[in-house]
Amino acid sequence: AFDGLISATNVQADDILGTLAKRGAAAGFEVYIMTPDKDFAQLVGPHCSLYKPAKPGQPAEVWDEARVKQEWGVDRPLQVIDVLALQGDASDNIPGVAGVGPKTAKKLVHEHGSVEAVLAAAPTLPPNKLRENLLAQKDNALLSKELATIHQEVPVAFHWENYRYTGPDKPALAQLFHALAFRTLAQRLDLPPADAGHATADDAMAEAPPHTAAFATLATTPHHYHLIDTLEGCEQLGKTLLQQEKFAFDTETTGLDVHQCHLLGLSIAYAPHTAYYIALPRRKEEAQTWLQALQPAFAQQKTCKIAHNLKFDLHLLQRYGLAVAAPHFDTLLAHHLVSPDAPHNLTALANALLHYAPIELTELIGEKGKDQSSLDRVPVAQVADYACEDADLALQLAAKLAPQLKAQGLENLFHTVEMPLVPILTAMEAAGIKVCPHQLQAMSKTFTKSLRQLSTDIHQAAGMDFNIDSPKQLGEVLFDHLKLLEKPKKTKSGQYATGEQVMTQLASTHPIAQQVLDYRGIRKLKNTYVDALPALISRHDGRIHTSYNQAVVTTGRLSSSNPNLQNIPIRTAQGRAIRGAFVPSDEDHVLLSADYSQVELRVMAAFAQDKSMLKAFAANQDIHTATASEVFQVPLSAVTPEMRRKAKMVNFGIIYGISPYGLGQRLGIPRGEAAEIINTYFEKFPGIKAYMDRLIVEAQEQGYITTFLGRRRYLPDIHSRNATVRGFAERNAINTPIQGTAAEVMKLAMIRVAHWLHEQQLQTQMLLQVHDELLLDVPKSELARVQQHLPELMEQALAIGVPLRVDMASGANWEAAHG
Repeated sequence: AFDGLISATNVQADDILGTLAKRGAAAGFEVYIMTPDKDFAQLVGPHCSLYKPAKPGQPAEVWDEARVKQEWGVDRPLQVIDVLALQGDASDNIPGVAGVGPKTAKKLVHEHGSVEAVLAAAPTLPPNKLRENLLAQKDNALLSKELATIHQEVPVAFHWENYRYTGPDKPALAQLFHALAFRTLAQRLDLPPADAGHATADDAMAEAPPHTAAFATLATTPHHYHLIDTLEGCEQLGKTLLQQEKFAFDTETTGLDVHQCHLLGLSIAYAPHTAYYIALPRRKEEAQTWLQALQPAFAQQKTCKIAHNLKFDLHLLQRYGLAVAAPHFDTLLAHHLVSPDAPHNLTALANALLHYAPIELTELIGEKGKDQSSLDRVPVAQVADYACEDADLALQLAAKLAPQLKAQGLENLFHTVEMPLVPILTAMEAAGIKVCPHQLQAMSKTFTKSLRQLSTDIHQAAGMDFNIDSPKQLGEVLFDHLKLLEKPKKTKSGQYATGEQVMTQLASTHPIAQQVLDYRGIRKLKNTYVDALPALISRHDGRIHTSYNQAVVTTGRLSSSNPNLQNIPIRTAQGRAIRGAFVPSDEDHVLLSADYSQVELRVMAAFAQDKSMLKAFAANQDIHTATASEVFQVPLSAVTPEMRRKAKMVNFGIIYGISPYGLGQRLGIPRGEAAEIINTYFEKFPGIKAYMDRLIVEAQEQGYITTFLGRRRYLPDIHSRNATVRGFAERNAINTPIQGTAAEVMKLAMIRVAHWLHEQQLQTQMLLQVHDELLLDVPKSELARVQQHLPELMEQALAIGVPLRVDMASGANWEAAHG
């Protein structure tokens, strides 16, 4: 069957496109070359145009000959080659001539007509650096012209009729819509039923039918999947795995809670399209015996163990006594590095990288809801296919992702930071942190009394009763009844805006606004933490087990979920009191907090190389006091607490691209005064302003920004015509290298601390990582030793060019550990 592929041996794809464009124009077609690549402008001519896809905030563009001449400053499109040859193109590894930029290249080509003519005229040019470079780099220029040329005479077979559109391939479309669960669309287009079945292992050994679906499936892919249901089979597989350089594995469980679910089986693949599913005995002790047959292979350090979402599998296998030694390769984390903004689930990766649609779990256990089953009720043969496919796909995906990591310069970050961190996070999650439920219950009662009193105060201030939790009723009270603003803002739904920003503005004019803010703050603490945390305490160990996510925050910071322990507010006394309910494991332990001091500002100083800021950090000065001294032009000894507060707000605000309006709001000062503070800041710290401007230019030129260790954040909106959207991208360009590098410092510190604790055979455990802080559970007998070594371990985690500093304190609860 015709598959639509066009290929030629030892020929670049660009040359094939150029050849087809020329043939199409000659055959009378109106040809459009759809690409953002500027090189293709050389092909534009009669009946051949360049279609440049739309960018965020910008429409698509069609370039004809006139537009190419205008944009490139040439007399004819073919001269685009000569301009590229002289100016070079780093994205295509075209060296060009040193010192010749776009403006000079266009001028030379306009005056002389071609690279060859420019080189011939070089000896007659005025004696200067340009002439010197042209004479010295003649070979570079001629090579660059060859590299920039898209050839249009490639010997490639092509028949136009094969590509004539004759309507959709409905069977193929039905298969695609089935894979994507587009049921309504399938009905609307009156598609035939898709073959939703899956071949058994024996069926798959037969010759596969011709593939017409958009995605391959298990039914259309030859494979060797095997079920192992004896200890002997498990032992034989263990021996085979000892001979492998790598293998992928995946666990099947009764649920998704790693601390509660039970292990049903383990699938393993060491060659593409070949996999084994070990259906484990239901008795845990017997299952552990089977798994021990695999322990030598899983402990072998010369073998790479591959998994998708490795941390989940490590939790389960460790609970069942199977240790998984490094090296590891997590396809989820690898994909998060190479494509941070794309979905990272296994189905999405299989679709995108393998053009394959895997079996969905819902096909086995049904859709979510009260009627959904579980894998332990599904026939083992079906589970085997599903499980084997997952391990098989992980193995294939690793082979696709490893070269991408290398190509983007992300191998070091992946192998020395992200992968070593996985078992450390696994151990922290398994350990959990002890929480005192009685303290939370007492706090809940106190908060309830506070809310009652605040409700009374608010109703008295309003002169009427109303539902404080209703934004609609609150808005009517504030603006219709009390008339606090002449022209109050409204939301899209037409009701008055009563968000935090509005209420903060009103707080200085009427007491009811501050009372509402206090009410909302306490209510949120009560609902989100005080009343919710007790239900999350494990009945097995009295601890809360949060989950750390490495593939959520684009900058690389860890996030916490179920529950999120990183968002407990600490600006208020009530928020800090909640941390007092987090306690050591017993009376013989204390909690030790190790907190990086102003790490993001230190990273910014290192990147910007601002002399004033570097000097302050080198002298171990309080950076906010030093900043206040510079901005307000007073000696260090004359800096007041209010000056320091403003300087601190500016220091941290600059990292996040704060505006004069935003700073004025936070400091409660007029916008003009805030603008003056920011302007003075940049005058006193010129390196910071230059660095921020440089980052934005870098993001505009390459479309992404990087951290110290090379993590990329893509910024597609950096060229948006919408100033608000573009401004958001610019702030991300400034913040990402700083926040991302700070995250890398913390991750490397966690790795160093964990390795040191293991080497020293200490009982101290890392429990939590929150922002720039590590929280450890330390036996009192080890406290002095840990306190002695911890600062050095963390402060030397990453040499950024500015000294790092760690503050420590210990106590009988998390809040007390902050001194």
